[in-house]
Formats: sequence, structure tokens, C-alpha cells
Amino acid sequence: MNLKTASIFIYLTLFLAGLTSLAQTPADYVNPFIGTTNYGATHPGAQYPHAMASVSPFNVAFKKEEGNIHEKDSEWNSRVYIHEHKYLTGYSHVNLSGVGCPELGSILTMPTHGPLELNPEMYATTYQNQEAKPGYFTHDLDQHQTKVELSSTLRAGISRYTFPKGENNILINLGLGLTNETGAMIKVVSEQEVEGYKTIGTFCYHAEDVRPIYFVARLSKPAKNYGAWKKMPKYYAVEGDWVKYNDTYKPYNQYAYELPGENVGAYFSFDTEDQEQITVKIGISYISIENARANLDQEIPDFDFDRVAQASYDRWNELLSRIQVEGSEENKTIFYTALYHSLIHPNIIQDVNGEFPLMSKPGIGKTQDRNRYSVFSLWDTYRNVHPFLSLIYPELQSEMVNTMVDMYTESGWMPKWELAGMETGVMVGDPAAPVIADTYLRGIKDFDINKAYEGLLKAGETGENNLLRPDHQAYLELGYVPVDNEDQWGGSVSTSQEYYISDWNIAQLSKALGNQDNFKSYQQRSMGYKKLFDGSTGMLRPKQANGSWYSPFNPDLGKNFEPAVGYVEGSAWNYRFYVPHDMPGLIKLNGGPRKFTEALQKTFDLDHFDMANEPDITYPFLFNYVKGEEWRTQKTVKELISKHYTNAPGGIPGNDDTGALSTWLLYSMMGIYPVCPGDMDYALFTPSFDKVTIQLNEKYYGNSEIVLQTDRESDSSSFINRMSLNGKPYKSYFLSHQDLTKGNTFTFHLIDKPKK
Repeated sequence: MNLKTASIFIYLTLFLAGLTSLAQTPADYVNPFIGTTNYGATHPGAQYPHAMASVSPFNVAFKKEEGNIHEKDSEWNSRVYIHEHKYLTGYSHVNLSGVGCPELGSILTMPTHGPLELNPEMYATTYQNQEAKPGYFTHDLDQHQTKVELSSTLRAGISRYTFPKGENNILINLGLGLTNETGAMIKVVSEQEVEGYKTIGTFCYHAEDVRPIYFVARLSKPAKNYGAWKKMPKYYAVEGDWVKYNDTYKPYNQYAYELPGENVGAYFSFDTEDQEQITVKIGISYISIENARANLDQEIPDFDFDRVAQASYDRWNELLSRIQVEGSEENKTIFYTALYHSLIHPNIIQDVNGEFPLMSKPGIGKTQDRNRYSVFSLWDTYRNVHPFLSLIYPELQSEMVNTMVDMYTESGWMPKWELAGMETGVMVGDPAAPVIADTYLRGIKDFDINKAYEGLLKAGETGENNLLRPDHQAYLELGYVPVDNEDQWGGSVSTSQEYYISDWNIAQLSKALGNQDNFKSYQQRSMGYKKLFDGSTGMLRPKQANGSWYSPFNPDLGKNFEPAVGYVEGSAWNYRFYVPHDMPGLIKLNGGPRKFTEALQKTFDLDHFDMANEPDITYPFLFNYVKGEEWRTQKTVKELISKHYTNAPGGIPGNDDTGALSTWLLYSMMGIYPVCPGDMDYALFTPSFDKVTIQLNEKYYGNSEIVLQTDRESDSSSFINRMSLNGKPYKSYFLSHQDLTKGNTFTFHLIDKPKK
């Protein structure tokens, strides 16, 4: 090799090495700020996949208006962080993502600079230089001249504060938070450690049990001064009978002081050099302070912040890499961020010793070689999140279904909207049935199906005092839930439709298990929606127990979450076509394919489709049920993605609902969608990517990967001309789960104009 050749070789080697170093992994594309405004209700903080703990900036306690006056934020708020808000009061260590009601957002730490100040209205500060990626968050606090870095493990959070020279403090505040419950206790153990608990409960203001969250916090440096504090109202009279009060914060500078109350905290004060770093780590538990300490000791035994952040990032990248996509950088960002959001909940709840709170009863359980999960927002997630987990992460879905079966064993009922081992009873229907049936039918069978089936039948057969199915006795007798005596959130039509889907899933599971009698019975019950169909309006309409229609009837009522008789979180339009288990029957009721297509298209044209909520999110895919109209699905899905999902804080159209809206996007960008849980067919339409490669879990599916790819007539081609499966023509616009997971390559051959 001559000198010139050697130089070229070295240059090319260095160039290729540079390209490799610049190559982005799936985790690099995640933008945790997506969904932090526009009621997406996500947070940008440090989050480990499916973790009990997370550490998020908390900026919803106060707004600071003109005149430098702090005012309480009185908005209905289910978020610990809102992108538009500017004033921060700490970092919460237990958080929910994408929910519509306030809960958790508790156990706050806060670094401050200067003399000790315990009033959050005074130490609240603006911030700048925000950055976030999976497992890591950082920004700079203006008032306190402090750099903050956050990360977390499954059961513990860690924060690193880089202080300016002088007097600095670290506060642990149990008074601020999102939970509707009050009550806490804090105990200063030493100059480096504090322990206690915070009470949570009453999610969505539904009556339920309350639980404590226990914690242990440890600092990397002994404090010069330390102690506990309590918020004390100071009352004084103003102008006759009027009474006004100012809050005061009383410090208790005593060693090992145990302080109960609604608004209590601990403080640690230091004299630091410029740019000196102090690290705080907090372990949490739903069982005990001792377990919280054990969780902390095992998961963060030292104060190595960088190790924790790297481990979190690596785990995220491992999970996100199950799907590899090829396409635009912008599409990769919104796709991998959606995948990130879909893997936050449900989250584990057992401690490192396996202990967890039993479901809806006192006592402690202990896991055996698998995870125990919590936060089952099933009304939202049964529609797409759990089918998605079954396809991409079947080992996780298996653990979640095992948890649901265990919850039935412990409490006597399947979960509905479970939080921290408490059944909140939020929303309508019996969503456990489609989750269990769909999981089993997709081939995930390593759970006690007999016990699960028993639990589904209990809900399906019990009339009175049915904790999962209110008004079920009337439903069994009439074939629908009557509107009589319905309260604001009763939703007789919505409830009936959810029962129909659950009954249909029980029917499919019964058939798979060889129980023909139950198959026929539940299949027949699932067709009861026809009793609510009003031919004069084309709507599924509230009906009274005597068989007469509820009047007056306005199908437009219910938009934007306004109350509407018969419907929950939607209007008659949003529920009009929600019969995914019997689309041929619904099409027939609507007057046949042409009239059905016209009515469905009208829903979009007249702005009756709500992308921000779950009841109608299957609508874009229903055109696939009408031969020759499949192009409408291709067109509509592309338009909805472009309109509602962006690489911006408002890039999720509504509450993410523990990943439901994000999962809609994931499926939609891949070009497949499971229209109905329990139905193994995916609707097919135009993908957003040139190529999607899905790594399969061979234990469950026996194959290593699926490839979905496009062959475009031009760069702008977005309509399907034809499709092929492993190079052979494929005619249907539906593909079964079983065929998809055989390790096939599916190709969408695209053209510029729709094929009508």
C-alpha cells in the first residue's frame, strides 16, 4: 500500500467511524416534552420503564402574575408539569403520565440558594436551559443559580444539584402535590437522612380507600443545619367580621423529630463552594419505611448519578429498539416518543423483597419470580395498549395479565381502573374481559386461564351488587342499560356498548375454551346494541326501561366533555359506530355499504370525530369494511396524524390516558390497527415509514421479526395500489395476528392517487 492509498484508507476509516458515532439510537429520538401542554398530561421528568418511581419537575403549584404576586393555580389539573407555566416549586418522586384526574405528584425535593425559606410562594423560581431524554432531565434555576439533574431507577429517584458558593438548602416538601388526600409524617433521622410517608387516594373524587407512600431520602453530604417544619395558619381580623390569614412556616430544629401533619417537610442547609454538587436519592415503597430503605440501598447503593442515568437510558433503548423504523427524522421523533409514553404504565408496585399491597383489602402479598403491576386504566388501554404489548412485548403483557388474575383472587373482582392496589371504579364498562380474551387469543397463555375465565363469568353473570357492571340486572333483563335514573356520569348508552364488547369477548374466549353454551349466550347478548339503534337518526340512542326513546334527543350534546344524557365523555356521534365486534351488522342497520360510508364520512366532515378521546378512535379504520372505500382510511389516517401529532409540547391531541393516544399513533404509523380487541384481524392502510422491522419474542411467536415496507411510485405516493405478502399478491385489507407473526414481509405498493 503506497502513502497516498494509505492516507485515503485512514481518511475513510475515520469518516466511517465518525458516521457510526453520530448514528442515533431509538432512545435518542425521544422528546419527553411532547404532550406536556394541550392537556396531554405527560411529564418530561426522569422515568424508568414501567417504574414505581420517577422524578419530574413540578411547576403547577403557583402562577406568578404581573406585580410579582404568586397566585394559586385554580385550574382543573392532573399534571405535575405544564409547559406554559414558568414557576417551579420542586421535583416530585411519584407521578402519573397522561391521566385526566389529579393524583400522586408527591414527595417533592427543592434546592434553594440563600437564607432558609420554607414558603414555596417565596422560593418558587423560573428556569432555563431545559433538556430531557429517557432517564434524564436537567435545567437551571434562575433565582437559586443552581443546576438540577434528575434520574431514576424502578423504585428510587436521584437528583444532583450543582450549587453556587454560599448558603444553600435542600427541602423535602410533603405538603405540595396533586393527590386529593391530606396527611403525612416526616422524621429527620440524621444530618443526611429523612424518612416518612404521604397519603394518597380519592382518585377522580370517587370514594375509595387511601394508602400511604413511604419514603427514605439520603443526602451525599452532612448538613450544617437541619430539621423539620410545619405550615401553620396565622389568623387575624380585618375590617370588622372579615377574617384573613397568612401562612407561616415554623421550623423545628430537633434531631430525630417526628412531625405529622398536612403540610410538613424537612430542611438541610449547607455552606458550599462554587459549583459544589450535592446529590439526593429517595427510595419509595407502598409497604413500609423499611422497604423504602431497602429499595434505595439495593437500587442506588452509592451516589453515582451518571451510572443511574446511563442504566435508565440503556433500558429504554433496549425496549424501544424492538421496533426499527426507516423514514424522516421528524416521524422517528414522534414515533419513538409515542413508544416511550406507551411504556410508562402500568408500572411495577412490588418492592425488592417482592412485597406489595393486596388488592382492595388489608395485607401484604409477595411476588414469585415475576413483576406485580399497578395503574390499570383499562377503559383507555383495553382498546389498543394491551393488544400492542401482546404483539411487541408479550413477556410484559403476560405479567400484567397474571397481575389482573391475582387481583381477582385477592378482591373477588377483576380490576376496572386500579391504582396502587385500590379499585377507583372510574369510567364505565367491564374492560378486563377484552384484555383477558384478547391476550389469550393472541397466543399468550402462560397465566391461569381457568381462574381468569371464572372472574370474567362472575362479572358477566352477577345481576345485583355487581361492582364492575353497575345496572347489570337491568341489562340482563332488557338487553341494554336503561336511561332511567341515570346520573351525570351514568352514560346508559356508553355503558351498554362497553358491556356488549365485553360480552362478545367472553363469547370468543368461551369458544376457544370449548364452552359452546357460553359462546352462544354471550354472542347473543353482544348483539343487544341493535335495541338501541334508532333508524330515524342513525344513532345509538338512550332508551327507557319501558322501551321508549329518551326525549328530547340532541346527538350533538357531549362535545368537549360536556354532560350528555346517555353518553360518557362524548356525544352520540362519538358512539354511533362503536360496535367494532359486529361491523357487518352495523353496516346493515345503517342502510348498507353506501349509506354507512356516507354517514361515517359525515362524522369527519362535520367535525364530530374526537381524536382526543377513546370512544371513536377506531372510526378512521372502519372504511376498510366497505369494498372500494378503503382509500378513505388511508387518507383519513394520514390527515389525522399530520393534524394532531407533532414534535412539540402540544403534540398529543388530549390526555394520553396512560399511553392510549400514543399507541393509536404507533399502530397508525406502522400501517396496522386492531379495530376490536378479541378480533385477531388488523386493518391495513398506508404506513408513515419506508420500512418497519418488529423484533418478535420467539418464546411466544416462534419467529424473530416482522417487516412492513413500502414500494412507492414516487416520493409523494400515499395510497395503496396493491399489497403483497412474502412477494405474493394479498387482496384483503385485513391481516390476522397469526399470519402477521409468522415472520412475514408485508409490502404496501403505493401510488399517488387513490384507487377508487
